[in-house]
Amino acid sequence: MIKVGVVGLGKMGMLHLKNCCFINDAKVVAACDASKSKSQKARGMGIKYVYNDYKDMLKSADVDALIIALPNFMHLESICAAAEAGKDVFVEKPLAPSVDECEKIARVVEKYGVKLMVGHNYRFFDSVEKVKNEFEIGIVGDVELATFELALNGPFAPAIEPTPVPEWYFTKEGIGMGCLDSGYHLIDLFQWFFGEAEVLYAHLGYRYHLPYEDSAIIVLRSKNESAKGVLNVGWFSKAIFPKFDFRMILHGTAGFMSTDQYAPKNLYVHAAKEGMKNVLRRLFGRTISPLTYTYYYASYAKELKHFFNCIKTDSEPLVTVDEARKNVEVIERIYQEYGKVIPYESAEKLHKIYTQ
Repeated sequence: MIKVGVVGLGKMGMLHLKNCCFINDAKVVAACDASKSKSQKARGMGIKYVYNDYKDMLKSADVDALIIALPNFMHLESICAAAEAGKDVFVEKPLAPSVDECEKIARVVEKYGVKLMVGHNYRFFDSVEKVKNEFEIGIVGDVELATFELALNGPFAPAIEPTPVPEWYFTKEGIGMGCLDSGYHLIDLFQWFFGEAEVLYAHLGYRYHLPYEDSAIIVLRSKNESAKGVLNVGWFSKAIFPKFDFRMILHGTAGFMSTDQYAPKNLYVHAAKEGMKNVLRRLFGRTISPLTYTYYYASYAKELKHFFNCIKTDSEPLVTVDEARKNVEVIERIYQEYGKVIPYESAEKLHKIYTQ
């Protein structure tokens, strides 16, 4: 049994903690968050050891691996501390806000010989996996053009129980990037399919006058293949899940394919079917499959299972540290060549406007 500690109990940290409850090879034994109320919530979920500082967790808790779900700017310090303590690490993307920090992490991870996997859950969408398999056996021939689209609502997502947006979301230093934080997934998919990319063009938009971009159009070209890709990403949508505005389309010399061909036609019908399957699993004493009813969110459980299996079998994770670094490198190039985020006089003023 792999003993796990979860660092950061915001939305993603709690999601990972809950998913671990349904993974047979792993058990969360410790959790950490600077917020005492969040830490107590973890204790109420049966987590034995709860901390407000991950350094205290590393000193005293008996854990084999950490799931780090902290803000981007805290990744370098927390990953290095975990590696020095000999703990394997799963961290939310991006690996770090800059290439320089990614390279520092890579050196530390190599020095201490621990496993590091970055959360690239879009690779684990069923529809993406199917397109990847078809692509690799040559169903569409050589891809000339590819389209990747993702429109979300960023940090201001509509919710049944609205919660304040953390203040670090309103500064470039805190978040490091705007909707390219989501566009990272599209960049990763392009490079996963076609190898290292160069940026041909990018346009960043600021519809909501935030201190970072809330829309982007990016054109990439593979350095190794003939593929060119157009990536459209935004944090402007007010659509509410399960509506999910994501797709990728490959146009090749032998045909085309899209993730829309493999995703459920109706997410509500899909949810009902998967919910019934989980009822039957419970009746027959089997472990339920968490979040499969959402279709897309099931990828978070799949990536954790893959990470824990890599620890168990001493194998390399699907997502390498170098791949994660190359994604950040593309984003850095976009900011350098096509305009950085626009400065704002007062992050505090913005914070008030958007959290009232």
